[in-house]
Amino acid sequence: MLDKTKVEEVINRIRPFLQRDGGDVQLVEITDNNIVKVKLVGACGSCPMSIMTLKGGIEVEMKKAIPELKAVEAVPYL
Repeated sequence: MLDKTKVEEVINRIRPFLQRDGGDVQLVEITDNNIVKVKLVGACGSCPMSIMTLKGGIEVEMKKAIPELKAVEAVPYL
């Protein structure tokens, strides 16, 4: 299982870039098979580019810091 503190540290490093554009990211869950589930909120929740932000930004940065991470997935924004 991934270290929640380490995951949150990476999210906190990414967060200012999202907030600059009116969005944010929240940690929802870390699964037993090393998948991090997040919720994109604010402008990120409804942005058509959010999948690129998720995979090309958040996931890439997390994998650099946490090599055992398998994936980052978004939970539905409601």
